[in-house]
Amino acid sequence: MKLADRVALVTGGSRGIGAAICKRLAADGATVAVNYRKGEDEAAKTVAQIEEAGGRAFAVRGDVSDYDDAGRLVQQVIEECGSLHVLVNNAGIAKDALIYSMEPGDWMEVMRVNFGGVFNCTKNVLPHFMARGDGVVVNVSSVMGERGWVGESNYAASKGAVNAFTRCCAMETARFGIRVNAVLPGFSPTELVAGLTGGDAGKGIKRQIPQRRFGGTEEIAEVVRFLAGPESSYMTGSFVTVDGGAMTALGLGRPTW
Repeated sequence: MKLADRVALVTGGSRGIGAAICKRLAADGATVAVNYRKGEDEAAKTVAQIEEAGGRAFAVRGDVSDYDDAGRLVQQVIEECGSLHVLVNNAGIAKDALIYSMEPGDWMEVMRVNFGGVFNCTKNVLPHFMARGDGVVVNVSSVMGERGWVGESNYAASKGAVNAFTRCCAMETARFGIRVNAVLPGFSPTELVAGLTGGDAGKGIKRQIPQRRFGGTEEIAEVVRFLAGPESSYMTGSFVTVDGGAMTALGLGRPTW
């Protein structure tokens, strides 16, 4: 197992892509801290599924958008496991609206969770990683951070910030043996993007994807596992797109039907 004796913290790990990441890391030997903010039952279910498969995991509550709580979360994992090797910044929300009608509060909330959570957890984990001379950060960003889409200005801006932060963090921490990379998923049918992947809108979007299908959460988790493991030891500041070829096409930035 490539991640045996490694400890991983996955934020927003109770459902969707986060839960798939937790299961995949655990399947390769990692002890996984499944972070949640409200979904205690879902986190417990993810932990139970990992343990039933022979893996090791535990649930840990924490609001990553709050700097102090993110710090408490990181310290709790380190104290319970004795160390921490991998941070997967996955927690995120969406509050889609056209710019004209978007509420300022919705703009700030998305930025606070999606980008703020990445900064808060990374900042709090760095002293431990730097002291050990080893550590991996994988940021779950989005193709939206590199492209535009109608109704996604706040979400896209938050992920664009994550991408810029990934580059800078990789440069600053490489000399400490820390690697920082990002995964850029395309459309994956999770609760977060249910309004885009269902019905006629989903059919229109599929027609703009060269592979003509949405990505499975397990397919995204496989790439995160790769970036968390030793096979990617010479990668930092890199972005891996997992979108069925969507970013290779011009597209219209909106569903077509």
